[in-house]
Amino acid sequence: MNPATASNGGYRLEPHPEFGFFQIKPTPSRDEILRYYADEFYSGDYPKCNDSGIDIQLRDKEFYDGQRSDLCANIAEIAGRSLGGMTVLDVGCGWGQALLFFQSQGMIGYGFDPVPEAVAYAQKLGLRVAQAGMETMDVFDGRRFDVVTLMNVLEHLADPVSVIGEIRDKVLAPGGLLVIDVPNEFNAFQLCAQKVHGLAPWWIAPPAHLNYFSAPTLKSLLAGVGCRVERMESSFPMEMFLLFGHNYVGDGALGRKCHEQRMAFELNLRRHGAAKVLREFYRSLAELNLGRQIVAYAGSD
Repeated sequence: MNPATASNGGYRLEPHPEFGFFQIKPTPSRDEILRYYADEFYSGDYPKCNDSGIDIQLRDKEFYDGQRSDLCANIAEIAGRSLGGMTVLDVGCGWGQALLFFQSQGMIGYGFDPVPEAVAYAQKLGLRVAQAGMETMDVFDGRRFDVVTLMNVLEHLADPVSVIGEIRDKVLAPGGLLVIDVPNEFNAFQLCAQKVHGLAPWWIAPPAHLNYFSAPTLKSLLAGVGCRVERMESSFPMEMFLLFGHNYVGDGALGRKCHEQRMAFELNLRRHGAAKVLREFYRSLAELNLGRQIVAYAGSD
């Protein structure tokens, strides 16, 4: 399938003219986006901050903390120093679980999120968290941070290029590190799985996801706004389950079973001393533009 011809609900995808990632066109209006998040994404008992509710975050805490441990190991390796005393800003911090982990590693954490329930929850944990939208990244009065993380955030923003530029110019400290985690869309496994099961492109989801990245296009965006990509990693290629014949699209119970198998894969490696091998495996997948997510670590040139 040609991504440029894909459509969903009256929207179409067009490549960014400079960096090549795909964007929803026409861009939904601010009112349309706010209405969607109020009615769908942030509604219910457990609003889906960072794509999951706090119930899921707590149920699968060991798994998520394992991923956060990888993130911290990469930051320390790239920075060439221990994490103690580093300041970190988590954009779209949700329930504050990542900030809690960063704090356990000696980092000084700040975060902001538009969801009042999540912010209140994080504040009760004693975290430095503010309620704020995504109109500006400079939420803490000009403070600059050693590390800025955007985990499952960039795909939701109407203008990701200007957001990264603002972080570089106003939020990231000199010599700091920007960490971005986005879904890896239109990868080879995904496209093959779509053909195997005769599916529509289920990952196209406006107005929730406005941007669709790959490893090459995320790298192109970061380089284009003056950020030096130091490392890229992927995550487990969930589309392999589809290629095995397990069609979890639209089947929440089967999707959970596949997720549990993915968690077991990672947890077993981590519990038996192979966390470094797992990270190296995911770096190799990123070079092939495979994996469900792509994580980029970038400094400012």
